[in-house]
Amino acid sequence: MKASPVQAAGLPYRPRVLVVDDNAAFLDNMTELLGDEGYEVSSATSCEGALARAKSGFDVALVDVRLPDGEGTSLAPRLKELMPDGEVVLLTGLGMLEAAVAAVHAGACAYLLKPCATPELLLTLEQALRQVRLHREKRELARRAQVTEKLAAVGTLTAGLSHEIRNPLNAAGLQLTVLERRVRRLEDAVQGPLLEPLLLVRDEIRRLDHILEDFLQFARPREFQSDAVEVAPLLERVRSLLSGQAEERDVALEVEPTRVAVVRGDEERLRQVLLNLALNALQATPPGGRVRFSASLQGDEVALCVDDSGPGIPADVHARLFEPFFTTKASGSGLGLSIVHAIVTQHGGTVAVGHGPLGGARFTVRLPAMADAG
Repeated sequence: MKASPVQAAGLPYRPRVLVVDDNAAFLDNMTELLGDEGYEVSSATSCEGALARAKSGFDVALVDVRLPDGEGTSLAPRLKELMPDGEVVLLTGLGMLEAAVAAVHAGACAYLLKPCATPELLLTLEQALRQVRLHREKRELARRAQVTEKLAAVGTLTAGLSHEIRNPLNAAGLQLTVLERRVRRLEDAVQGPLLEPLLLVRDEIRRLDHILEDFLQFARPREFQSDAVEVAPLLERVRSLLSGQAEERDVALEVEPTRVAVVRGDEERLRQVLLNLALNALQATPPGGRVRFSASLQGDEVALCVDDSGPGIPADVHARLFEPFFTTKASGSGLGLSIVHAIVTQHGGTVAVGHGPLGGARFTVRLPAMADAG
């Protein structure tokens, strides 16, 4: 059986083809032919229309060299600017060397003579899609290399941070505790003006200590013993730990009933994963909103979900959310979600973000299911 374009290109979705030609009959034929082959097809009859369509994205653009408002050779580089990972195939009626040279200069990956045979068209599209996949793999490898460099930097900093920062923080925290006790022995009228700045400093020291702990935990993840973890008590425990903060923010914290019994892992570390995700959800949810935990068995995996009714997370930052030091918040270490990713990966699972049923974000942690998980 012939592989579909999706299978041949190794892409996890229907490949998107933009056909640019001012011949209405040709556009209709291409839309029908490529649609039947599994492609998602859009079309345009001019350079201006093609640029407008391209903003919605494409994988391969089939572009006629003669268009009412310009040349396809001039349009091709502009399309590549809009979609650097995409490829352009020029369509020409001139079977000359000059046509091939013009296509190369325009940044096209290939050119086809009109009218072209269907097998040649489909083969050219599949070859172009392989190039698209290679572009994306190269970009992903570059991103991973950057993450690796950041991890190496964290590891180098860790040893110094442990002693050079934690020891002074501990000493300062101890002295503040002593000072607070002395202030609380004073008359009530005197305590207020003195306690306010003292407690502020204490909270800031705690915040610095938490940031340092994030660094240490991320750079030196400890080994864990994998055991059977009961899912329902795990979710209830996290809800209980965060109930005070949820009440302060006027956010309803819910646990959806589940028939998933157990998952394999380290209970303390899985609790930390859910706590980090839920804290982010609470901070993103406005008063009167909801944060919900749920668990379900999906094939050979258990999916643990944290949903919120906040504004959601822009799609253009999804890919970077789990990078070390990347954050969309005004303050923070940018390591919370990286720690989540590291813990889940250590469990042999995955974590992803998307749009949730409550209208905001949904974080989904997928872990290998145990035989008696359901």
